[in-house]
Amino acid sequence: MSFRKSFASARAFALVSFIALSGFLGTTGPAAALTAAATVRDGNAVQLGDVTYRLDGVDAPELDQVCIDDHADPWTCGIEARDQLAKLIGKRSVRCDDVGPEKSFGKRHRAICTAEGDKTSLNEQLVKLGFAIAREPVKANVKSAAADAKSTSAGIWKGCFVAPQEFRTGKKDGALLGAACRTDRDKEIRAVLFPEDLTMPPSCGIKGKLAVRARVTGNIGIYHLRGCPSYPATTKPDRWFCSENDAQAAGFRKAYNCRRPK
Repeated sequence: MSFRKSFASARAFALVSFIALSGFLGTTGPAAALTAAATVRDGNAVQLGDVTYRLDGVDAPELDQVCIDDHADPWTCGIEARDQLAKLIGKRSVRCDDVGPEKSFGKRHRAICTAEGDKTSLNEQLVKLGFAIAREPVKANVKSAAADAKSTSAGIWKGCFVAPQEFRTGKKDGALLGAACRTDRDKEIRAVLFPEDLTMPPSCGIKGKLAVRARVTGNIGIYHLRGCPSYPATTKPDRWFCSENDAQAAGFRKAYNCRRPK
C-alpha cells in the first residue's frame, strides 16, 4: 500500500472516530442527575455529596428572614421553611436533575429534586405548602401549586412577608405579600420585616453587611468572620450566614481584614 493511500485511510478512520465520539458526547448533554442522601441547607437548597442545588423555579425565605403571621406576630419563617423541606425529605435519598447554573448564587446549580418514592417534586410540594414562592417568570411545574398556596393562604401566605429576593438585597420599599398585610400599618410592618437588630439563627454566626463598595468586585455586601477585627465592630448586620459558602452564594465577599484573622 502506498504512503498516500495509508494516510488517506488513517485520516478517514480518525474522522469517523471523531464523529462517533461527538455523537456520544452530544447525547450526554450538560445536564446530569444525582441521587444521594440529602442535607438541607435552607428552605431552597439541598446538598448531595459535595454539590449544592437550589430548587429550580422557586424561592424560599432565608434562614434569617422574619415574616408576620396571621396574628400580627413575627416568626422565623426562614427556619420553618428549612424544617418543612427537611420534613418532606425525611430519611429518604433525593434525586436532583440539574437544569443549569444559578447565575445569582455563586457556583450552585438549579435542579428539580424529588425524594425517593414521590411522584411530585420537592419544588412543587414546598410551593404548595406555602413555604416557597414561584420565581418570575413562573414555570409551568409550579404554577398551579403557587396559585393554590396563595388562594388558600398556606404557609407564609397566611401572614405578611416580602419576597426573599427583596429581603436579600435589603429592598425595604418592595411589595408586601400575604393575606394579613394592612396598608394602614405599612410602616410598622416593614419595621418588623426589616428589624434593626436582626436575630441570629442558631449556629449561623457569620455577619453580613450590605455595602456599595462591594459592588466593585461584583458583590452586594461584605461578610465578617469571628476573630476578624471587623467582626465586633459590625453591630447591626443586615444578614446572618451559617457558612462562608452560604455568604458567597448570596453575593457577599469576605472582609479584607479577615484574610488573616487574628
